[in-house]
Amino acid sequence: MLARVYVITGSHACRTATLMLEHKGIPYRLVRLATGVHPLLLRARGFAGHRTPIRTIDGATHRPLALLDRLGTVPALRLGVERIQTNRAIARFLERLQPEPALFPAEPERRRAVEDAERWGDDVLQMAARRVALATPLRTMAGRGADGRLGPLLSRSRVMRELLSHTTPKPFRAGSGNLEALLTAIPPMLDRVDSYIGDGVLCGEELNVADFAIAPSLALLCYRPELSAEICRRPAGVLVDRLLPER
Repeated sequence: MLARVYVITGSHACRTATLMLEHKGIPYRLVRLATGVHPLLLRARGFAGHRTPIRTIDGATHRPLALLDRLGTVPALRLGVERIQTNRAIARFLERLQPEPALFPAEPERRRAVEDAERWGDDVLQMAARRVALATPLRTMAGRGADGRLGPLLSRSRVMRELLSHTTPKPFRAGSGNLEALLTAIPPMLDRVDSYIGDGVLCGEELNVADFAIAPSLALLCYRPELSAEICRRPAGVLVDRLLPER
């Protein structure tokens, strides 16, 4: 049965879902939704959204962000009568559907370590990468956001990409405009990724759910040339090159 994956263009969160499907060898078709109105389009396709907010920024839930979460989020997966949202829910659904190749280690202690890394990648690194990308002017990005490890960001149309870059909800931006503070927070996060790799939690012989959760966020950060150089000189660069090599 062919899975349908509802995505928006250039989304690092959506790439996590497709990496997991590819790991499992499950065939899928992408359904690209228009960025910005995608929550409404998901509701029209029968996805329920979330009763309570699932994302926070600096530990707080902002009203526009909460509204988006209640309407619905991508990636969203449809397989037969099943409709699943959020990467963590998709990962566990895929593991039940097709246990091999596994997304989670069988040994309990290793699984706990992988799930910790997955949770951090999903809750912390993913939002940090999103905020840095949305706070960065397109003109300073490699290819002006038109090309990179995740392909075009926001839209395949240059005009729409420019428009969307100026109309993203305020909570996703740099808050008070302090992009420098957002960028300062990135190196310690990269240190944590390197530590996971050194401990064998990430980038091992057998890839796992945490690899797929974290690599796309690294790929999004790589749209800033100086962060790309920083990541590529680290162990984190091995992970992103392995899963999402430069085009």
